[in-house]
Amino acid sequence: MQWVGRAELASAVSNAGALGVLTALTQPTPEALRAEIRRCREMTDQPFGVNLTILPSVKPPPYEEYLDAALESGIKIIETAGNNPKEFIAKIKAAGGMIVHKCTAVRHALSAERNGVDIVSIDGFECAGHAGEDDVPGLILIPLAAQVLKIPVIASGGIADGRGMAAALALGAEGVNMGTRFCATVEAPIHQNIKQALVGATERDTNLILRTLRNTGRVLKNAISDEVVATERRLGGCQFEDVRPLVAGARGRGALERGEVDGGLVWAGLTVGLIHDIPTCARLIERIVDECIARIRAAGAALGAEPARAELI
Repeated sequence: MQWVGRAELASAVSNAGALGVLTALTQPTPEALRAEIRRCREMTDQPFGVNLTILPSVKPPPYEEYLDAALESGIKIIETAGNNPKEFIAKIKAAGGMIVHKCTAVRHALSAERNGVDIVSIDGFECAGHAGEDDVPGLILIPLAAQVLKIPVIASGGIADGRGMAAALALGAEGVNMGTRFCATVEAPIHQNIKQALVGATERDTNLILRTLRNTGRVLKNAISDEVVATERRLGGCQFEDVRPLVAGARGRGALERGEVDGGLVWAGLTVGLIHDIPTCARLIERIVDECIARIRAAGAALGAEPARAELI
């Protein structure tokens, strides 16, 4: 949700009864994050969280300063992703906060639990963004995590409607985390052309990039991601410097803002195949909850009717 998790979207999600999340590193500085938190509070009186994605970098951003900006602004729910958040856990807990850590593998989830996170968001291979290197889909990953973890599990990746939410709950999750689906909403602060591209895409229209560098990411299939894949497949291999101009964050941000579908990376999961419209966040959440309840009731009715069918046979 880099460049997308802004006040407009986070407040709309929270106002609709879910938990909106601002992406800290969308903001250029920790002070800008403070301002964005204030702006979000002007749009909602409901709780919302802040995501802090911690990734290895030659020149890393001041992660702790971003965290301080969130905590000092009264944010109580911090979502972390990427590297282990161990060094920040004590600070978050001391401020009365709760940590939701996103993991793509059960072994990482167990490590996060041992280190003291409160909730794990387990991210299946279908997800947008960095999907890990194990290629385990949610249908396997969610029940595995729920089976071994003592803390709550939130299902992430591959969920875009009430059917997916019902499935996640049946697999042992206590909630769902969605990104790509919220990019195709009225309130998402990206260009309409990008939203329409998500609506028009199928489940076959994503690329896995940076696989050869063991930093796999799933993005929308477009001219830029096609070129990255082609560069990685060329004879002699690929170094990050070979693709750096193509995957630059500033280039992707510009594409989202100007509506240039082939102008940069557009991060998207396999759920693009399930996206067929651009509703408001309120309508989307209402629809997901209603459909989830209907599917759970239908499954219960089917199971309840099973003995009667057996007797007929």
